[in-house]
Amino acid sequence: MQVEEELAKFSPEKDMLLAIGVFDGVHLGHKHLIARLTELARKQGLVSGVVTFRRHPRGVLAPRTRLPFLTDLDHRIELLKNEGVEAVITLSFTPELASLSPKEFLGLLKEHLRMRGLVIGPDFALGRNREGNTDALRHFGEKMGFSLTVVPPLKINGEVVSSTAVRKALTEGDMKRVQSLIGRPFRLHGRVVTGDKRGIELGFPTANLDTEAEQALPAEGVYTSRAYIDDQSYPAMTNIGRHPTFGGSQRLVEVYLLDYEGDLYGRELTVDIIDRLRGEIKFDTPEELKKQIAEDVKRGKAILKTGGVN
Repeated sequence: MQVEEELAKFSPEKDMLLAIGVFDGVHLGHKHLIARLTELARKQGLVSGVVTFRRHPRGVLAPRTRLPFLTDLDHRIELLKNEGVEAVITLSFTPELASLSPKEFLGLLKEHLRMRGLVIGPDFALGRNREGNTDALRHFGEKMGFSLTVVPPLKINGEVVSSTAVRKALTEGDMKRVQSLIGRPFRLHGRVVTGDKRGIELGFPTANLDTEAEQALPAEGVYTSRAYIDDQSYPAMTNIGRHPTFGGSQRLVEVYLLDYEGDLYGRELTVDIIDRLRGEIKFDTPEELKKQIAEDVKRGKAILKTGGVN
């Protein structure tokens, strides 16, 4: 059984208090739950742990429904540990795992992770057909010897903070709202690859970022941003779009570092998307596009110095 093999790779030396889920985006709602997890673990002398899935369960349960991820696995693990989680256990969500009953899955967690308690949100459910809801988990906890703590959701302006809300704000290009929900700028990461050299021809050489195909992206347009190379930060502009002026169709992520000179091809680049300057525009001529880019860069530099969009 694959899930058992993956769990068996982790051998905790102490009993654990666990939270389970995708935790995509590690937004403020997730942090709210994790804060309770780490607090209780500390008080009870347990190891705080998060069981997270490498890919979203919807990819197995509803394969025709595409759900882009907000944070790749490495970044997600980093963010979870930054919140004080002592152990992050990653599982592949497979048809085999989806077919497990709540009792079977909980038994594996007890056996391999020494689970002494679960910390969940009010809408959490696990196991086949989501049969392991709050009432069922409370029943299993009494029978199998683990505690259950239900953490109320975090609300901002009356709305529950969720990955769905983050995705909606992202597709609207509302980066201020995205940041208010996740508590930090939205981040992209990838390797710089060779592009069509349009930026060089226009006088603004850009780094073409090869992001994963399933990575969620902001709405098409021009954004102020910050780029990181070897932990060094640079003010930048990021264009997300399809080059409509040149009849392009492929969605690209292009980053123009304002204070950098050098060859970036083949290097890893991390970009924090700060705010949207404008949507994507199709210009009649490359000269009009070049003029607009110059205006974007001028405005972007001013904004990045003051820290906000005018």
